[in-house]
Amino acid sequence: MKYILAIDSFKGCLTSSEAEDTVAEALNIKSNSTEAENAEIIRIPVSDGGDGMLDAFVAAMNGKKEKAEVHDPLMRKITAEYGITGDGTAIIETARACGLTLMSEKERNPLKATSYGVGELIAYAIRKGCRKFIIGLGGSGTNDTGTGMLKALENCFGRNMQERGIPEQCRFIIASDVDNPLLGPNGAAYVYGPQKGATPEMIHILERRAREFADKSSAILRHDCRNTPGAGAAGGLGYALMQYLNAQIHSGADLLLDTLGFDIIAETADVVITGEGSADRQTLMGKLPGRILKRCKDMNIPVWLIAGRINDRQQLAQAGFSRLICITPEDQSIEEAVMADTAKRNIMTAIMAV
Repeated sequence: MKYILAIDSFKGCLTSSEAEDTVAEALNIKSNSTEAENAEIIRIPVSDGGDGMLDAFVAAMNGKKEKAEVHDPLMRKITAEYGITGDGTAIIETARACGLTLMSEKERNPLKATSYGVGELIAYAIRKGCRKFIIGLGGSGTNDTGTGMLKALENCFGRNMQERGIPEQCRFIIASDVDNPLLGPNGAAYVYGPQKGATPEMIHILERRAREFADKSSAILRHDCRNTPGAGAAGGLGYALMQYLNAQIHSGADLLLDTLGFDIIAETADVVITGEGSADRQTLMGKLPGRILKRCKDMNIPVWLIAGRINDRQQLAQAGFSRLICITPEDQSIEEAVMADTAKRNIMTAIMAV
């Protein structure tokens, strides 16, 4: 059997590599316990633009990591990593500078949290000579429509940064699986604000701020990206990148899979195993396991989906997943299930039972 492992991170629990290593160990144990030949297992660390994006893209593009002193969402100094590839492409995982995990639950306040550190990372890369950027927007803890990022770039390059040629010289690509607009019931404030600590009162304030900023920006620049799919990503950071830096948005999953040459790697596989921390009908709406399923269906390759929690089983099965493997025992609490060691044990048990 030839297995391809392309499993997204189990957010806040296991990285893509950790999940894949555990599945591979279980498959090898199963293979060695029978008279069959050892399984051939190919691991592909993956990400759709969220957690693990930096590691996945740096590995896929043979890049290296650089360190930069930036500010976190609460303007505390931290050291964050970004990547540079051989052709001078910068890889930026915005969560490294403005991620939700950089704040405790008590500290989370989207009225105060800023994307300033993301602008600092971009500035570092520009000064290193980078002119192409792949920017992953998953896992942010901010909802400032990217004003913090723009302020950092202004502080580094001056108020008239566009006139100084930065957008003309640089090409920005957004890696994201989010297609929300900036404003409205499906926008940044209403959909993502509560996840970042926003109360109902805060959501109204965030929506008003975003609308005022978009109105001002469109009047100045004479174009308007507020309704472009993905503008609401990362609390409106997608909007700022599109509106001010002419960024183009792509599916983070497809961008990485194309870079890896996934279709060529997978064409001789017997089974592809993908997964994520929590799977449901949204898995089919641009997330990495759904993108992998689509590609494998075209090649008639069975796809197993592994996850810590699985809802909407009927929709997932109808979509084409040949196996749905929930690793978490029914009687196990979420608090215990999301512990790394527990998750690894659960993966081992679930794969051994297949």
